[in-house]
Amino acid sequence: MVTIDRSRLSLLLKRERGTHIERNPRSRQLFGSADHLFGRVPMTWMNKWAGGFPVYLEQAYGNRIVDVDGNTYIDFSLGDTAAMSGHSPAPAVAAITHRAAELGGVTTMLPTSDAERVAAELTRRFGLPLWSFTLTATDANRWALRLARLATGRPKVLAFSYSYHGSCDETLAVLDPDSGQTINRPGNVGPQVDVSETTRAAEFNDLDSVERALAHGDVAVVITEPALTNIGIVLPEPGFLEGLRELCDAHSTLLLIDETHTFSVGPGGATAAWDLRPDILVIGKAIGGGVPSGAYGITAELAGRVATHPDADLVDVGGVGGTLAGNALSTAAMRATLGEVLTDDAFGPMIDLGGRFAAGVREAISRYELPWSVTQLGARAEYRFADPPPRTGTEAAQAGDDDLEQYLHLYLSNRGVLITPFHNMALMCPATTIDDVDRHTELFDLALADLLG
Repeated sequence: MVTIDRSRLSLLLKRERGTHIERNPRSRQLFGSADHLFGRVPMTWMNKWAGGFPVYLEQAYGNRIVDVDGNTYIDFSLGDTAAMSGHSPAPAVAAITHRAAELGGVTTMLPTSDAERVAAELTRRFGLPLWSFTLTATDANRWALRLARLATGRPKVLAFSYSYHGSCDETLAVLDPDSGQTINRPGNVGPQVDVSETTRAAEFNDLDSVERALAHGDVAVVITEPALTNIGIVLPEPGFLEGLRELCDAHSTLLLIDETHTFSVGPGGATAAWDLRPDILVIGKAIGGGVPSGAYGITAELAGRVATHPDADLVDVGGVGGTLAGNALSTAAMRATLGEVLTDDAFGPMIDLGGRFAAGVREAISRYELPWSVTQLGARAEYRFADPPPRTGTEAAQAGDDDLEQYLHLYLSNRGVLITPFHNMALMCPATTIDDVDRHTELFDLALADLLG
């Protein structure tokens, strides 16, 4: 296998950073003059974009972005799945315009008929009969965990190392590989309490670690993605998710499946495609066509258990819900997106393009004899600097290479292709074409040719 010449990588990275500065003078100026923004960006994670400053958005439609310097990009980032429908899909725009401009009332603290229609569609897709709305998947996870603790009378949750659940406090935990103890995820900002007080961490694809954690008898709910997605894609090994469900049943523990990113697997996410049986399901980002949206669904049995606690205030100060959740604008956007954009028929072509993307990357990796890999998750694909692919979150974290990642991201963006800034993820939407995928394949090959001389 070929090894990377780090001095050559350093020179190429310097070159690409220089190109980034040259082709984005207006973006650089806007970033430099943003004196009233913490970190100079609307949200500090935007500093993750490679190059020292992000490009600034001017327009976005379908899978194309135009920045303030007039550069056009094929967008495989798609808002880290928030824009899985493509940017500003016509049905969602029409629904938003009708709601806000013609009917009036963006948020009123009153329900609309759209909410029941969206909930019924979520039930059809995912199987859970009862739904409540949020503005983000983080909120959905936070509120669902509270319900799980209430229903079980247990204080803790089980989360997998490096699993993604937004900024939910209880899930920013990892299993220390040396001590076997639950510790704060590296970089966790200002945790309210030591995470070991709220959480037991386990390793994905390791049922023994799950059983050890559940044996304490204090875990209310296991929260997991069907596949890890925000530390690079880590697929479940055969039997893992089935074994997880069996362990939850054996220990009277609830199971929460977070489909925020794994919605890429199909119209009912991995839950429908892989026949999963969650007690709670969370979804966010993609279902609103770019408008802040989220939801959690629960079983009738769990709803009944919650109802046995009449002292729990679910309608006022109990800490479940928010005044903007389920607002008229977001439910209108969800109805249009699920009903007319991310339909059952839309996923087949998207998944096929995900396969084409992965195949192109895989062929280049093989031809250059690199010890890398690529993993597909429906309409989503990701390349990793490890082969075989990591099987746990900890292994995935250890396989990171910041300089390689920045080089590839800048090489692509300097030539008109965007992938997700957090890792090497690409997502297909209904507007993505074969030519778009092949353009990435071409640039990826050229980047490797430059890197390996």
